Amino acid sequence: MDRLKKILRKLGKVVIAFSGGVDSTFLLRVAKDTLGRENVLAVTATSETYPASELSDAEKFAKMIGVRHIIITTNEFKDARFRRNPPQRCYYCKKELFGEIDKIAAREGFRYIADAANYDDRKDFRPGSGAAKEKGVVSPLKEARLTKDDIRRSSKKLGLPTWDKPSYACLASRIPYYDTITKRKLKMIEEAEDILRSKYGFSQVRVRCHGDIARIEVKPQEIRKFFKGKASPVIAKQLQALGFKYVTVDLQGYRTGSMNEAIAF
Repeated sequence: MDRLKKILRKLGKVVIAFSGGVDSTFLLRVAKDTLGRENVLAVTATSETYPASELSDAEKFAKMIGVRHIIITTNEFKDARFRRNPPQRCYYCKKELFGEIDKIAAREGFRYIADAANYDDRKDFRPGSGAAKEKGVVSPLKEARLTKDDIRRSSKKLGLPTWDKPSYACLASRIPYYDTITKRKLKMIEEAEDILRSKYGFSQVRVRCHGDIARIEVKPQEIRKFFKGKASPVIAKQLQALGFKYVTVDLQGYRTGSMNEAIAF
């Protein structure tokens, strides 16, 4: 925390790419406490890849702590490279995002843009970090060597509602590389995950879209919920009504970056 505050003080004023997730919520709160609300601007980008529920959470938190919050709409779909969904997909998405935030920073008189990448992220395949580097985006959490567990513990001490919030990734990450990304697929995924969370109480959910197959990932200890009573056939019918033909449960359970298992680094 001391390292993080020192890094933020050096920035002086900062625009934060704010998704409303665990990491960006923590960063926004610490930046506001360290620099004062007048020196912090939160920017949230909404698009087909970003669930409406996440936008609602982001709006509520920014309002709660009194930080100015700008919501923009990004258009990743205008880039055919994003739609083709190569392993570098995240680069094209982040390039669009940081390009738009950069315009806001220049207009509002902010020199620095910060994302909420943490120290654990260096271990994962993160092509979006290249787009951040190109735009000069800083990563205070990573620089301060704060891991996800560090951030959750500190968030709990600060009384943040996100301290135990499930990890989130954009909806496009549910589609295997080289399978074309469409707005219809993203809508099916969002609605399927909403059903599993709101109706059945699954805490951490990913619905991976393999063509007309929905491969569901939940925490290993929650897999048994599918086999209680008549839950499985009911869930299958509800997801089939969204457009999936087959509905499966991944017996390995939820794991970060499972789609990366199919590519060689």
